[in-house]
Amino acid sequence: MNVIVKNIPNSITCLNLLSGCFACIFAFQGEYDWVALCIGLSALFDFLDGMAARVLHAYSPLGKELDSLADLISFGLAPGFMVMYFLAHDSLFHGLDDYQSWWALSALLIPVFSALRLAKFNIDTRQATSFIGLPVPANALFWIGICQAGLNLENKICGYAIVLLVILFSLLLVSELPMFSLKFKNLKFKENLLRYLILIAAVIFLVFFGLAGLAATIGLYIILSLLTAKKP
Repeated sequence: MNVIVKNIPNSITCLNLLSGCFACIFAFQGEYDWVALCIGLSALFDFLDGMAARVLHAYSPLGKELDSLADLISFGLAPGFMVMYFLAHDSLFHGLDDYQSWWALSALLIPVFSALRLAKFNIDTRQATSFIGLPVPANALFWIGICQAGLNLENKICGYAIVLLVILFSLLLVSELPMFSLKFKNLKFKENLLRYLILIAAVIFLVFFGLAGLAATIGLYIILSLLTAKKP
């Protein structure tokens, strides 16, 4: 029984990984809503595996490494494929000559820098209660929002602007920017003021802008971190 309990968190992490794999498949089909759903499920499983580990006291070095590998697929590779497909097929780059369409490959910076971010997190003892650099799940949510915004603009969004955002957010992943954690440790309003603010803003943005509101939510998260977060 102890063996079963010990592996419950790892099993949930594998569901995170599996959802990320499906997200990659849907990304290459241009099914952006399904990509968003799969990445959302990955985020849910990413939250649940940590909670299960705490409740069951089932922490393990294997679980830590497995979690990073799953996050790389779900929040690094999947959004990278999604943005690459969007740039190649649903942005102003579509229909251009081969030289210009190569810009779509810039989206592969997303999984590369996500891997660097995750590796950095695993060896950085300063990130026990907060983050240094943009967390990879937040980065993935941002790109879901950007692709949805591009579709809502009837493909008139500038592909070059997205390439610049890819570069900027890749640098944010490995930056020394202190950012507060979005995970609730309790429900006390005073201790979670910024988290409640982000949650309320996310609901408002989603109601008015749909999934495109995720980009605005992560933008607000970055701004609040710049204004309030302290270095660990």
